[in-house]
This record gives sequence, C-alpha cells and structure tokens, in this order.
Amino acid sequence: MTSEPKAPSARAAPLPPVGLLPKLIFGSRWLQLPLYVGLIVAQSVYVLLFLKELWHLVLHSFDASEQQIMLVVLGLIDVVMISNLLIMVIVGGYETFVSRLNLSGHPDEPEWLGHVNASVLKIKLAMAIIGISSISLLRTFIEAGNLGTTRSNFTESGVMWQVLIHMTFIVSAVGIAWVDRLSESGHRKAAEHG
Repeated sequence: MTSEPKAPSARAAPLPPVGLLPKLIFGSRWLQLPLYVGLIVAQSVYVLLFLKELWHLVLHSFDASEQQIMLVVLGLIDVVMISNLLIMVIVGGYETFVSRLNLSGHPDEPEWLGHVNASVLKIKLAMAIIGISSISLLRTFIEAGNLGTTRSNFTESGVMWQVLIHMTFIVSAVGIAWVDRLSESGHRKAAEHG
C-alpha cells in the first residue's frame, strides 16, 4: 500500500491586526440596522394602506365612475411603486453599506442584487422616484378636467409646480447617470493605462 505524500496545505496568510479605531469605524455601519428595520415597518404600513384602498375599490366598484376607479387604481400603482422603492433601499442599501446577505444561488435572489453598488442604487432610486412622480402627475392630469370648479383638488399653479418638480426629477436622474458614466469611463481608462 503506497501512500502519496500530502501536499502542504495552503494556509491563508494571517490578517494584520486591526486597531481599535478602525474596528470602531467599520463596526459603526451596524448603526444603520435600525434604519432598515424602520423601513421594513414602513413597508408593512404600505401593505396595510394597499389592502385598505383595494377593499374600498371592491366595495365601491359598482357605484363609482370609470374616472374614480382609474384614480384609485393609479393610487394602488403608486403604493406598489413606493413599496418597490422601499425594497430597493432596504435590500440594496443593507447589502451595499452594512453586510452581505449571502443569497447567491437562492431561487428568489433579485437579479439586480448581484451587481448593485452605491452608483447603481442611486440610478435605480432616481428612476423609481421618476416613476412615482409620473403616476402622481398622471392622477393630477386626470383630475385636471375639474380645474376651476369646487370639485378640483388642484389649482393651475399647483399643476404647474408638479410638472416642474417632475421635470427636475428627470433632469436630476439624467445628471446622475451622466456623472456615473463619466466616472465609469475614467475608471476604465485608468485601468487600461495601469
């Protein structure tokens, strides 16, 4: 019986000791945990709000006009989009700034989570905010037919401000994406020369 010589096990080089201040600074990221837990509570509130609005829609579906039903449905879509925004912030923010979730291989792992970083998260959040603003603006435009009457919830200047704010969101998102692209291009050029 021959025994093969065992190759020496490759041991990982010991990590250099980390000082107390760097440990404290690095550990401070866990102070964000209550913030993410608070966002989970806010998500629960949005689920309750969605169910309440859905219940009202079902109860009043026969005596409501098509426009009223459309406004309630747009409100439901708005709640879902805000909820999606919360999930992106909770999952992406926790993964980026606090600790890894170790979900690789999990069948429900979000597709975007594998390549999320602070820059990608900013762009996704900007796009989600534009979507939410778009739904809100659409609701305003649907109700704009009542402008100048006592049934109107908006004034002309209120509608104008909503449009301007929405346009500001769009310009901001384009600016964020442009700066991110410039930064990415600079990193790529530095890597090619380095």
